[in-house]
Amino acid sequence: QVHFVESGGGSVQAGGSLTLLCTTSGLDVMLVAIGWYRQAPGKERELVAAISSDGTTAYADSVKGRFTISRNLGKSTVHLQLDNLKPEDTAVYYCNRRIQQADWGPGTQVTVSS
Repeated sequence: QVHFVESGGGSVQAGGSLTLLCTTSGLDVMLVAIGWYRQAPGKERELVAAISSDGTTAYADSVKGRFTISRNLGKSTVHLQLDNLKPEDTAVYYCNRRIQQADWGPGTQVTVSS
């Protein structure tokens, strides 16, 4: 019954920024850990950022210092701020629970040109 829908992707040049939004239904994001994942063509889906129920955040080494994950205390939403984007960030980005994952949502495409 839990659904995740991602939005906010787009096409930008290297060094640009995007803000991704994860909206959920049937879930209180304050109670579980949420992760942002991405999957590039020919590669496996990978975790890039996560936020726990107590607000603790973690990032993949490849995005540290450039991406920021946050949650809204009053809404079932999680944001991912992407700054200083690089071509290697090009992928479809997804959000989901870190544990007992729901079906994957549609994802949102991020394309970074050099």
